[in-house]
Amino acid sequence: MPYDEDLAQRVRLLLKRLTGYSERNMFGGICFMLHGNMCCGVTQNRLMLRLGEQGAQKALQEPDTREMDFTGKPLKSMIYVEQAGYGSSEDLKYWINRAVKFAQSLPAKE
Repeated sequence: MPYDEDLAQRVRLLLKRLTGYSERNMFGGICFMLHGNMCCGVTQNRLMLRLGEQGAQKALQEPDTREMDFTGKPLKSMIYVEQAGYGSSEDLKYWINRAVKFAQSLPAKE
């Protein structure tokens, strides 16, 4: 199933000025990378975030989130945010900033 292009564009606008930004097709959607590390993405109409295990567990306590279970098994460091959780610009920026903070804490990949 194609991913939500409008959501992808909203995410792209928040990230494209960051150093090390790139995009890659992954997980049946689009992933946004920082220095070669996955930061976040869009699959179908869901926002996908890489937050690390602790960040993901904390985020799952917030509304409109769920475990990322793309493979049938939950990925401990990643979550989905449903449409209601990223509808406003402020909400989307909040989630993207969390993913950026985690991605920037990782060593750059070549």
